[in-house]
Amino acid sequence: MAGLRLGPLLRHVDWDTGGSATIWVEADRPCTAEVRCGDGAGGSERTFQIAGHHYALVQVTGLTPGSSTVYEVLLDGVRVWPLPDSGFPPSTITTPAVAGHGRPGPGLRVTFGSCRQAAPPATGRRGPHGADALDTLAARLAADPEAVRPDLLLLLGDQVYADALSRETRRWLAARRNLREAPGAQVADYEEYTRLYYESWLDPEIRWLLSTVPSLHMFDDHDIIDDWNTSAAWLAEMRATPWWQERVLSGLMSYWVYQHLGNLSPAELAADGLYGAIRETPDGTDLLRAFASAADADPGTVRWSYRRDFGRTRLLMVDTRAARVLAEDGRAMLDPAEQQWLRDNALAGHGGYDHLLIGSSLPWLMPPLIHDAETWNAALCRGERGPRWARIGENLRRRSDLEHWAAFPASFAALTDLIEEVGTGPRAPATVCVLSGDVHHAYVAEPRIPSTARVFQLTCSPVHNSIHTAVKLGFRLGWSRMGRWLGRGFTRHGRTGRPPLSWRRTGGPWFGNQLMTLALAGRSAHLRLDQARKKGRTAHLLPILDRDLTPPPT
Repeated sequence: MAGLRLGPLLRHVDWDTGGSATIWVEADRPCTAEVRCGDGAGGSERTFQIAGHHYALVQVTGLTPGSSTVYEVLLDGVRVWPLPDSGFPPSTITTPAVAGHGRPGPGLRVTFGSCRQAAPPATGRRGPHGADALDTLAARLAADPEAVRPDLLLLLGDQVYADALSRETRRWLAARRNLREAPGAQVADYEEYTRLYYESWLDPEIRWLLSTVPSLHMFDDHDIIDDWNTSAAWLAEMRATPWWQERVLSGLMSYWVYQHLGNLSPAELAADGLYGAIRETPDGTDLLRAFASAADADPGTVRWSYRRDFGRTRLLMVDTRAARVLAEDGRAMLDPAEQQWLRDNALAGHGGYDHLLIGSSLPWLMPPLIHDAETWNAALCRGERGPRWARIGENLRRRSDLEHWAAFPASFAALTDLIEEVGTGPRAPATVCVLSGDVHHAYVAEPRIPSTARVFQLTCSPVHNSIHTAVKLGFRLGWSRMGRWLGRGFTRHGRTGRPPLSWRRTGGPWFGNQLMTLALAGRSAHLRLDQARKKGRTAHLLPILDRDLTPPPT
């Protein structure tokens, strides 16, 4: 009898019709996965196989717009979800009442964050992580049926940590291979990646939450390795190691299966040749491996970025890792095709949406000192101060994680110009928000640009991780007047000039395990930040920020 190994995860909910959704599952053997809803809606799908694992992405049709319906999962006709004696409420699919671009629709409530380690790493370099913000959110929603649920969870990177393993996972690895051999106590292959997803998503609270709140995902570096694609020199060194190819291919393959597929709509899935081919073959491992190999060799062969429209809110999730151009004389956060995709999708139907959300795992607007340091470092690495300084710059880039938008000055300027273009004039949306994580603190920043829309950098990280005291002090310094003064020294030495715009921090910095929630309705916008705090044995979400972002009437 087939068993449910992982899931279900509620992924895509159709906001155009309110009539369909997709649910992802992993079974322990080949079978037919079926979803049955309380209102008669449902769907079924035969599993596909990758590396001995069996998955299905079930399209559920016949849902009623504006409803919330209970569902169950069956494998070969046997109910496997909900679990027996589950203490959680039934899993549900909630659909919008009225959906569709250009027509009045319901508001959208997006909860977002990044950097969640299921358990602290075994190395002991950091202390306990404290309460898990996502876990705490799940417990609150499960305990209170009247609590307002997010319409969407936006997971902005580092959903798993391939290079910082828990004690339990490290022991599991030691039982299957010699950890004295590279890559040591890090993930080496696809099977080991599956262990990370089990550790993260089999947590009972997380498993229930992901079964009942739709989620959209994007990778960041730790999903593959710390500082992934930070520079051409870094990539050349990694490719020279005997273990890197298997690591990166396994990382991309597992991301495609566990995260990327669910980002796609049914129409996009139907048009995806790789997905269709894998479903039609008894074992899709070789097909997916060839795809990952091509994606690693030439990132232009694949697009991980995607667009979703939720009524009159547009979300553009941008790949800021795999799509980079790393040549020092032409470094770019996004290659030309990716940059054009971002521009085309931001301007398509301009005037037909009220809010533009740009999901970028890496923040656009950073503490000014760090921004200036990254721009300076980019100048050194491309040889502005000679070969010796270029070598120093490369070493510093890796040691200090100098790889955000500011480290790609032309890309920073292009994104700034695009945001100003979208946010200016009579067709401008009410808000343009860049949603980011990565930097293990939360803040709100606003650029000083002559836009009609209100423009925000909203950064929230981590969901469950920790941060060194020295790094906290560094971020505080980065936002201070002293930091701005020090930054000017970097710009003089690197001959970089001042940034193409200025900005100010209007909230934070806040440190802790946290989630931001953006509530959008009509042309209004409201932001909330909650931190997970333990009180005795119980964790609670403590409101830290509650702020109206709505632009004033014109």
